[in-house]
Amino acid sequence: MTDTSLNLAASQILNALANNELRPVVRTFFDQATFTASHVVHDPSTKSAAIIDSVLDYYPASGRTSFSSAQNIVSYVKENDLHVEWQLETHAHADHLSAAPWLQEQLGGKLGIGAQIITVQEVFGKIFNADTRFARDGSQFDKLFHDGDQFRIGNLNVTVLHVPGHTPADMAFVIGDAAFIGDTLFMPDYGTARADFPGGNATTLFRSIRRLLSLPGKTRVFLCHDYKAEGRDQFAWETTIEAERAHNIHVHDGITEENFVKMRTNRDATLNLPTLIMPSVQVNIRGGHMPEPDDNGTSYIKIPVNKL
Repeated sequence: MTDTSLNLAASQILNALANNELRPVVRTFFDQATFTASHVVHDPSTKSAAIIDSVLDYYPASGRTSFSSAQNIVSYVKENDLHVEWQLETHAHADHLSAAPWLQEQLGGKLGIGAQIITVQEVFGKIFNADTRFARDGSQFDKLFHDGDQFRIGNLNVTVLHVPGHTPADMAFVIGDAAFIGDTLFMPDYGTARADFPGGNATTLFRSIRRLLSLPGKTRVFLCHDYKAEGRDQFAWETTIEAERAHNIHVHDGITEENFVKMRTNRDATLNLPTLIMPSVQVNIRGGHMPEPDDNGTSYIKIPVNKL
């Protein structure tokens, strides 16, 4: 069966590789506290830009937030006279809070995420016993993307690929010759994302990864996280499809679906939950907004006991 969406993305990448004007400029901001790579992508000819997977600083001991990490992005955008058209989320993150609403106030841009966020909202709305003020229809976002959707950032073509498995809503944004793949793959020496969160599935993740790995080998791949594999001294967040195919320790060419699912399932069973999963999920399913305040005007993060 023909994968029309993937063919569109592959054609776009090949065109960008042949024409340097169709390749985006990418600047990455790495937040070591959450091991998150946020990316500012822009068209050099028009200076139109998108911000992908931003980070709001959150201090769990006090419940306070700050904008230091996001301010670095604001400074870069203004220094380079960029026009932000999009704030993009590859999925509803479980390890950091999104700064997208604050960045929208500072810089503008429509907020977009995968359409299956409504599934994630429904699942976690029940887990956190959210009240009726919490809409489970994705209305907190300006745009809900589906597989194969296309749009432009200036003169850059963008193709959206649905790559579930880590969560039901994961999306990859292929911008020119660059793919921003969220939590699917990590650097080749570190492997792949976990698939044990509610709604995750290791079989689905394997198939999504193999789909990504069928993109042209020269595709630049930008990751959402890095944890420095043993023996590596520096954080890294950029690789290529051909490097992942050849060297990814979990899913290189030749690894079968059965072997991957067994490895991923066994490995996930040994992992602790992310430190910030409770605040992150409750905020990120709301498009980066805090839960609705109680009658005293204060927002609260719930912690379900013995649930996750």
